[in-house]
Order: sequence, then C-alpha cells, then structure tokens
Amino acid sequence: MTPLFDISGKNVIITGGAMGIGFGIAQRFVEGGANVVLADLDAKVADAAAKKLNALGKGRAIPFAVDIASTDAGTKTAEICVREFGSIDVLINNAGIYPQVPLMQMSAEQFDRVLAVNLRGLVLMSKAVGARFIEQQKGGRIINIGSVDSLHPSMVGLAAYDSSKGAVLMFTRSFALEMAPHRVQVNIILPGGVATEGTNRPLAPGVNPEQARAQMEMFIKMKIPLGRMGQPDEIAGAAIYFASAASSYVTGSSLIIDGGLLLT
Repeated sequence: MTPLFDISGKNVIITGGAMGIGFGIAQRFVEGGANVVLADLDAKVADAAAKKLNALGKGRAIPFAVDIASTDAGTKTAEICVREFGSIDVLINNAGIYPQVPLMQMSAEQFDRVLAVNLRGLVLMSKAVGARFIEQQKGGRIINIGSVDSLHPSMVGLAAYDSSKGAVLMFTRSFALEMAPHRVQVNIILPGGVATEGTNRPLAPGVNPEQARAQMEMFIKMKIPLGRMGQPDEIAGAAIYFASAASSYVTGSSLIIDGGLLLT
C-alpha cells in the first residue's frame, strides 16, 4: 500500500502554510519527504514554521512572504518553487480569511478583501502554477481548501466568506475540466470545524475567553455528531490522498471532512 500514498520528492506550494490547517498539511508532507514552499503573508511566522519543519530532517521547507491577493503572487511563488526545487508537482490553495461581520454591517472594502484572498488569489495562483504544469508536460495536482460553508452556511456573519468558498467549489470543477487534457487534476477538500489559531478566537466581538469556550462547547454539542473539533492533521491525510497515486483517477471531486457537521 505504501507506494500508493508516496509523496517523497514532490515539490509543493502551500499557501497560508505557516499555521493552522496549512501548517498541519506542510508537516505531513515534509515528514513524507516532500519539499514545500510556505507561501504566507506573515514573514516571521513563515520563517519559524520552516525552521520547525526542517528540523524533521526529511523533506525541505522554505518560507516565502507574499500577499496571495496581489496580482503577481502566483507568478512569484511559482518562480520561487522552480528556482529552489527545480519544478512544481502540487499546489495546495489553503490561504483564506473569515472575518465574522454581518453583511449589513460590512463595508465594500471588507467584502472585496475576502474575495481577493479567498477567491481571486486562489484563481490566479492556480493559473500561474497551471501554466508551469503545462510547460513541464508531466501533469500536476491542485488541491483547494474549501469549507463545509461551500455547501451550507454555518452562521450569520459569514456571507462574504461563504460566497467566496461557494465560488471556490465551482471553480475547482470548472478548472478541473479545463486542465484535464494536460493531466492536471484539480480537487477540493471541504473541512468543517477544525481547531486552529483562528477558530480558537471568540466567534463574535466583545466576547471574553470564558464566554468563547462556552460558545465552542455548545457548538460542538449541538452541531458535530462526533463530539469534537477536527485537527489540522486530519485534513492533511486528505491532501496526501489527492497528491498521491491513490487518487490517480480523481479530478473535479470534493471530500467533506466535518465530523458529521452537515448531517445536522
């Protein structure tokens, strides 16, 4: 079974790879012998994350500070990966933001920023890396990190986020169709509640830590049949599947990892 999930020697870009789900994925890929570019907005956090990963002594990780929303982010990140590792095999579009602001209170600038990071940045990164895949003529894998909110809204205040993630789901399917002749497979993972630095923050402004814990406990009790939040490592397993030979005949597909959240 081991060769089916072998990712050793693969060269990987992970956006938002310095913390949360992105770092969980990066850790498993480096442990598996892959080389990873941690493309992240926060240079210091990316540097620290790369040091932790390189201490594993298997694959190699390099930090790259970049704003995914910038027009040339995809081109620059692809260039770094090729320069450092020689080629690109896998792109994992993980970077995303999710400010909880009801639409009636959200400014146009806030809405635009969410779409610029979560959708436009993902699309342009996919386009830039897709061009490299075509040039390399050996196929490739693009793995988008969507959300259960791609399918169903989870709470008030996430209209912008939900809109972006719904669009990412449809983009995944459309781009998979476009890139299939080039042997590039495009798939999407739809996580539910995952315990990260972001989800540990209060769900609403003005909520103290004790109230935030109570909110989270109630959310888990009422919404997640498995009775707990997911862990970044549990998303990493799906990413390895989509990046490996185990998914050689899979494209345009989505994989829900939510502890049963959508069942409720």
